[in-house]
Amino acid sequence: MPHSVSLISTIAAGMGLALIMGLLASRLKMPALVGYMIAGIVVGPWTPGFIADVELAGQLAEIGVMLLMFGVGLHLSPDDLMSVRRIALPGAIAQIAVATAMGACVGLLWGWTFGSSLVFGLSLSCASTVVLLRALEGQGALKTINGRIAVGWLVVEDLAMVLVLVLLPAMAGLLGGGASLESAANAAPGAGLWKSVGITLLKVGAFIALMLVVGRRFFPRVLWLVSRTGSREMFTLCVVASAIGVAYASARLFDVSFALGAFFAGMMMRESEFSHRAAVESLPLRDAFSVLFFVSVGMLFNPQVVIDHPFMLIVVAAIIMAGKTLAAVVIVLAFRYPLNTAFTVGASLAQIGEFSFILVGLGGSLGILNAEGASLILAGALISITFNPMLFSAIKPVEKWLIERSRFMRRLEFRPAPFGELPMSTDLDLLTGQVVLVGYGRVGRRIAEALSERKVPFVVAEQHRELVEKLREKGIPAVAGDASDPAVLIQAHVARAGMLVVATPDTIDVRKVVETARTLNPGIKVVLRTHSEEEAELLQKENLGKVFMGEHELAQGMARHVLSEMRRRE
Repeated sequence: MPHSVSLISTIAAGMGLALIMGLLASRLKMPALVGYMIAGIVVGPWTPGFIADVELAGQLAEIGVMLLMFGVGLHLSPDDLMSVRRIALPGAIAQIAVATAMGACVGLLWGWTFGSSLVFGLSLSCASTVVLLRALEGQGALKTINGRIAVGWLVVEDLAMVLVLVLLPAMAGLLGGGASLESAANAAPGAGLWKSVGITLLKVGAFIALMLVVGRRFFPRVLWLVSRTGSREMFTLCVVASAIGVAYASARLFDVSFALGAFFAGMMMRESEFSHRAAVESLPLRDAFSVLFFVSVGMLFNPQVVIDHPFMLIVVAAIIMAGKTLAAVVIVLAFRYPLNTAFTVGASLAQIGEFSFILVGLGGSLGILNAEGASLILAGALISITFNPMLFSAIKPVEKWLIERSRFMRRLEFRPAPFGELPMSTDLDLLTGQVVLVGYGRVGRRIAEALSERKVPFVVAEQHRELVEKLREKGIPAVAGDASDPAVLIQAHVARAGMLVVATPDTIDVRKVVETARTLNPGIKVVLRTHSEEEAELLQKENLGKVFMGEHELAQGMARHVLSEMRRRE
C-alpha cells in the first residue's frame, strides 16, 4: 500500500469495520463502542492481516476529542463550571491522589521502581474525556448537576495532568529515568521543578485569561459575520476551524491539552446566539471522529498481556473500576450530595483513556515506566471502557436494592438538602401570586432582573446549591433541587404561585414539572423554554404552556410575556 493513501486506508478500514462490529455488538445487546474497539484490535499491529497506521489513527482520535470537548463547551458556561468548583476541585485532586497511591503501592509490591510505580498510578488516575462524555450523553445527564460535576471534575483532572506532563521530564533523574534530557541532567532538581511549575501555571493562567477576555467577544462576532453569508458550509467550516484551530494553538503556545483548548473555545462561542446551531451542525463530525477514538484504543491493545499477566490485569481493572469509583462516591457523599449523584459521578470516572496513553508514551521515552506497566495500562483502558456503560446501567438497580435494604442508604439518598427549604424569615407576601422561576442561567437571570425592576415577586428553583446560596445572600428567595421533584416545587410554594416559568436549558422532565404544578395549582400559567422546533411543537400540542425558543431573544420575549401576564392578574 503506497504511503500516500495510508490516511485513507486507516479511515476506510477503521470506520468500515467499526460499523460491522458495532452492529454485531448491538445485536448481542452490548454497547456499540465494544464493537468499535474490537474493530481496532482486528486492524491493529497485534493481530494478523491488514494493519492500519497506529500513529495516524491516534491523531484522528485526537480530533474526535477536540470536537467532543468543543461540543461540551457549547453547552456549558464559565458560571456552570464555577458553580461546581467546591466539589469538582477538591474531589478531582483527592481522587487523583487516591488512585495514584493505589497504583503506586501495587507497583511497589510487584517489585517495580518508585518512578515506574508512580507513573503507573498517575496513568490509572485520569478518566477519559470521550468515554465520560459519551456516557453522560447516553444517560441524558450532560446538562444536569451530576453531569456538570463530572465535567468540572474532568477539567480539573485535565489541568492536573498538564502539570504532570510538564514536571515529569524535570523529575526524570530523581525517578530513575534516563539522563538524556538536559533539564534532568544539568539543572538543580529543586530549582528546575519550581521553575517548571511556575512557567506552567503562568501559561495556563494566560490562556484562560485570553479566552475569557478576548475569546468571549471574538468568537460570537466571527460566528455572527459568517452566519450573515447564508452559507451552511461556511458556518460549519467556521465551527470546526474554531474548535481545531484553538485547540492546536493553545497546545503550541500555552502547553495546555488539545481537549482543554477546544473546551474553552466552545464555552466562548456559547456566548453567541448561534451556539445551538453550531452544536447541531458539528454533531455528525463529532460522532464520526469519536468512533475513531475507540478504534485507536483497540489498536493499542495487545491480547498477549491477558495470557501473560491475568492476575495483574484483574488488579489494574479493580483499581480503575472499583477503587476510583469508591473514592469518588465517598467524596461526593461527603459534600452532602445524594446517593444517585455519587453513583453517577463515580461511574462516570471509572475508566481511563487518552491522558493515560500520553503518560505511557512519555514515561517510556524517559525510561521511567517499564514495558510491563505500559501493557497493563493499555489493557486496563480497554477493559474499563468496555464495561463502563454496564456500570451506568447498574446504577438504578443497585441504588434501588441498597435503599430497600439499608436504612443508612435511605438517609444518604433522601437526607434534606442544606438549601432545599426556604428560610423561615421569608416574607409571606412574596409567596402569594409569585412567579416560580425554574433555572437561573443566562435566560433565567434576565427574566429575574426584569421581574425585580417591576417589583414582581418570584422564587427561584435551581439545581446548583452554591448558586442558591448566593441568591439568598442577595435576599432573593431560592430553593435548591431538581424541579421535577415535587418536593422542590412545594418548597417554592407553587400552590400559591401565579405563574411557573421553566427557563433552564438542563435536561429535566418538563412534563412532570408542569403536571406537578397544575396538580397543586390548577389555574397556574406556564411558560416554557426549548431549543428545537420539534420539541416546541410537541409541548404546544400537549398544551403544556406558552413555549419560547432561542436564547437572547427568548429571554426578552419570555420576560415581556411574564410581565404582561402578571399585570393582567393584578
